[in-house]
Amino acid sequence: MTYQARITPEAQDFHEKMFPGYKSDFLRTDPEFIERFDNFAFDEVVAQVELDDETRYLGWLSTLLGCQGIDEYRAILPAALRNGISPVQAKEIVYQAVAYLGIGRVLPFLKATNEILEAEGVELPLPEQAHSEPTRDSRMAAGEQAQIDIFGEGMRGYKDKGDPDYPWINEWLVDNCFGDWYTRGGLDLKQREIVTFCYIAAQGGCDAQAKAHAAANISVGNTKELLIRVVSSNLPFIGYPRTLNALAAIEEATKA
Repeated sequence: MTYQARITPEAQDFHEKMFPGYKSDFLRTDPEFIERFDNFAFDEVVAQVELDDETRYLGWLSTLLGCQGIDEYRAILPAALRNGISPVQAKEIVYQAVAYLGIGRVLPFLKATNEILEAEGVELPLPEQAHSEPTRDSRMAAGEQAQIDIFGEGMRGYKDKGDPDYPWINEWLVDNCFGDWYTRGGLDLKQREIVTFCYIAAQGGCDAQAKAHAAANISVGNTKELLIRVVSSNLPFIGYPRTLNALAAIEEATKA
């Protein structure tokens, strides 16, 4: 007798909210697996971790970029667009990821995002999100202000504080990482810091940066409790080791 997956009503309801009318073929090929995964990810985790839809999907999309989960990203992005994420927000999550993951890892996600948006009837390109025509000086000034707004006055003059062997890295952090991306519309600073923390936590091996951006989240008004909820919500997509490392970074940042 073929095993029949016993999906809880709560998991079924959440799955239907994400994927209306869709029946996963895994119910046929891997019923025991999908029973355990769906009941955990879409019932137990969702029930215990209180988040609004927008924040939940911001975390999931940026986490899937960080862990390179392109197939799951293709599945989740349409659900995100149905549940509170705008096309502009989706694009900004992908654009900003280049500063933290590099174009080599982000390009497949940009292509997938364009394909999905156009399949949903969204006309590309989307409206411009840059606040002004960027120049070398304006990017540097805007990037420095964004750093100060996030990390505090200690960031003033950061571009001039780099290692003399590679001073350009600090300059690029100011004008490119922050000036090019953090100053755009579509996501506010609180959302951008959540997204950044998720990229970093999901890719692993970036403990210093995880701690720094956990602190940055708290600095811009994202509470420790919110960060813990976001990280917990992301666990089904990145597993326990990277989740525990992210929680440790939050603890260290709040103590510091």
